[in-house]
Amino acid sequence: MLEHELFTRVPENPIIKPSDLPYPCDCVCNPAAHLVDGEVLLLLRVIDQEGGSHITVARSQSGVTDWRIEHQPLLAPTDRNLPYEVYGCEDPRLTWLEDRQEYVITYTGYSPLGAGICIATTTDFKTAQRFGLVIAPNNKDAAIFPRQIKGKYWMLHRPALGDMEHIWLAESEDLVHWGRPWMIIEERGGPWWDGLKVGGGPTPIETRDGWLIIFHGVKGTAHGPIYRVGLALLDLDDPRKVIRRLPRWVFGPKAPYEATGFIPGVVFPTGTVMMNGDLYLYYGAADTRVGLAKTKVQTLLTALKDEGK
Repeated sequence: MLEHELFTRVPENPIIKPSDLPYPCDCVCNPAAHLVDGEVLLLLRVIDQEGGSHITVARSQSGVTDWRIEHQPLLAPTDRNLPYEVYGCEDPRLTWLEDRQEYVITYTGYSPLGAGICIATTTDFKTAQRFGLVIAPNNKDAAIFPRQIKGKYWMLHRPALGDMEHIWLAESEDLVHWGRPWMIIEERGGPWWDGLKVGGGPTPIETRDGWLIIFHGVKGTAHGPIYRVGLALLDLDDPRKVIRRLPRWVFGPKAPYEATGFIPGVVFPTGTVMMNGDLYLYYGAADTRVGLAKTKVQTLLTALKDEGK
């Protein structure tokens, strides 16, 4: 682990490659993650050989090796009644909602009109009920909090407003109608590691200190953008209040499988699970493969406490 990084890559990386899929594809990346029936379940973004994206289920007892990957996608742009995702279903996040007794999948629907936020629910990961588009383009990186706060569901999202791409909150009573927008984490501009844009990562993690937010930040360079991982902490009772934000990045593209690929220089965090006392972070590596890195939740909270602004 590099001195400034707070995550340790597993030696098995990349844990899933395009050649591991049971059907031809160009890329596999940006997985949602959850513990389901005692094993790790990933929702993989798969980019097919035509260029579109779909979402496929993978399972593993260890969360590292021996992945069992479905032969058919769970969500794909095949429904003509859903015109806002005809180019693809991308970058899922996954939340279990106890009050509804179902899993909620947020994902990006991509169409000729742009990228917008779609929602689906499932109980078995064999079929899913699709709500369709819930926030209009251009918007990405949606993740729903794992419980209601003050009787409302809350969602992180990232609207693209010209050159400005910040992390916002929205709230809802039914998962369909979202409103009362509130910007919480802004891109910093200038030379900073998160100066070009920021966007949400995995589902927020509830801790005694607050909601732990793992997000991605982007720096523009002459050789293209660099995607890295940052941290913030939100108030448990009012997530519009940012308690702390770490000014530096904590995990970035260093390994060869992160530095080369479809989009070089990318680590894109999208899923976490707790396994054996460790926080497992699943991420897209160069938009081509799936990587895994580990840490302790307390390590992240300590960094926020000691260095956060």
